[in-house]
Amino acid sequence: MAASDRVVLGPLVGSIDQGTSSTRFLVFNAKTAELLSHHQVEIKQKFPKEGWVEQDPKEILQSVYECVEKTCEKLNQLNIDITNIKAVGVSNQRETTVVWDKTTGEPLYDAIVWLDLRTQPTVERLLKRIPGKNKSFFKTRTGLPLSTYFSAVKLRWLLDNVEEIRQAVHDGRAMFGTIDSWLIWSLTGGKNGGVHCTDVTNASRTMLFNIHSLTWDSELCHFFDVPMEILPKVRSSSEIYGLMKSGALTGVPISGCLGDQSAALVGQMCFKDGQAKNTYGTGCFLLCNTGQKPVLSEHGLLTTVAYKLGRDKPVCYALEGSVAIAGAVVRWLRDNLGIVKSSGEVEKLAAEVGTSYGCYFVPAFSGLYAPYWEPSARGIICGLTQFTNKNHIAFAALEAVCFQTREILDAMNKDCGIPLSELQVDGGMTNNKILMQLQADILCIPVVKPSMPETTALGAAMAAGAAEGVGVWSLNPGDLTAVTWERFEPQINPEESEYRYARWKKAVMKSMGWETSEPHGNGDSSIFSSLPLGFYIVSSMIMLIGAKYISGIDK
Repeated sequence: MAASDRVVLGPLVGSIDQGTSSTRFLVFNAKTAELLSHHQVEIKQKFPKEGWVEQDPKEILQSVYECVEKTCEKLNQLNIDITNIKAVGVSNQRETTVVWDKTTGEPLYDAIVWLDLRTQPTVERLLKRIPGKNKSFFKTRTGLPLSTYFSAVKLRWLLDNVEEIRQAVHDGRAMFGTIDSWLIWSLTGGKNGGVHCTDVTNASRTMLFNIHSLTWDSELCHFFDVPMEILPKVRSSSEIYGLMKSGALTGVPISGCLGDQSAALVGQMCFKDGQAKNTYGTGCFLLCNTGQKPVLSEHGLLTTVAYKLGRDKPVCYALEGSVAIAGAVVRWLRDNLGIVKSSGEVEKLAAEVGTSYGCYFVPAFSGLYAPYWEPSARGIICGLTQFTNKNHIAFAALEAVCFQTREILDAMNKDCGIPLSELQVDGGMTNNKILMQLQADILCIPVVKPSMPETTALGAAMAAGAAEGVGVWSLNPGDLTAVTWERFEPQINPEESEYRYARWKKAVMKSMGWETSEPHGNGDSSIFSSLPLGFYIVSSMIMLIGAKYISGIDK
């Protein structure tokens, strides 16, 4: 098609949104923030053992290439000139840990996903080295409690258990990174000069990063016994890291990088102290901007870096409430129980009954995150009767997401001192109107959803477009596009809401203490695995055979 026939839209910005469940590439108009086109690919999750969650880093990278190419094809079909894409931003699932060989470009093990629980024994071993076994010992430096959730313990497990990684570290071939680092290194050339970097938001989720000095902390690295030479260089969230080296966007700068929840905070334009958003994805994440001062929580929340939008710009911090299982519970209903064929069916099932009929679902598949930080918890469904059916369980699953949000919102209100008057929301699950109404009812405050829900990808695009040397996206408050909202008002009385919430809390208490870190053995459930009982049974059998033999002689 002739260039003159192309639709002229001004500068465009692409955004790689690499999440736990899927990868997407989206393209926005830098002047209007309009989403022009996108493509999405679902990502496989592997569960090789109970509590283990892995993904293939090469599949993740390939999904990014596929999404970029397919989106560019769609833009060409719309007569939109892809040469107007001036920058690319990256938003990613945080904490998920990758180690690869810089000489071959190959991962040395599958990515250990943030949800993974295999490191609980590692956590307990490390706790023994901390005075009073205090999980919060490093919180003043990192903002985080010692937990299976964060990258340092995943990396420690890999170093302890994977010989190929130990050898690569010894040989000086190993590189560590979260998903952003793996993607940026690969996209900017990989083994042929790829840029090994991360941004401050992703670094702040590793437990190796000092959130005050904004540097890797040598004492933390010593405690976890992590060699600092394998760590990526820490950069701001908005600067040119390198250029795309292959595909339709060859030569386009990658100039924005934010962990997904920080990206959503930027995309929701929560730039002022006290502004907050809740993202409903695989997990559920409530972040409140606390400005240029980190606030340490007294109620189970995390202190994290919100963003640093330029090398010379100030860093901003956030309080975060993290819930491990939100959208993942819907995927579990689909993939594990098979009670729905698609995620969208859950809303339909729930709408048919409009109540859980006293059934409560605590989806603590990976233990409980904020505000409990209780790794021993496991999922339970309670309050079942003969009347309960799959519709009630679907409704209870949606309610569980809302109750978990209520718990972290209560904690945030206590830490901030000023209760939120409404909740800004985003993420894939916000398309579920039953869920959004339930959330308003359970919080007893309005829930407001932007008409363009792709705020995570938008935030990464904004950071990329605003970077020095790109400069196509203005972050000045007066230049930001006005957002239109869909609003959900509470429709039940507060007494009913409190009653249901109290019952939920009762169910949460019953979910705790199910799991211990004691080894399960080899899974042998034979009665002979008990020596006294086995000896008794074997000796009895010998006596019985002997008796039959003697009786045979008498005859």
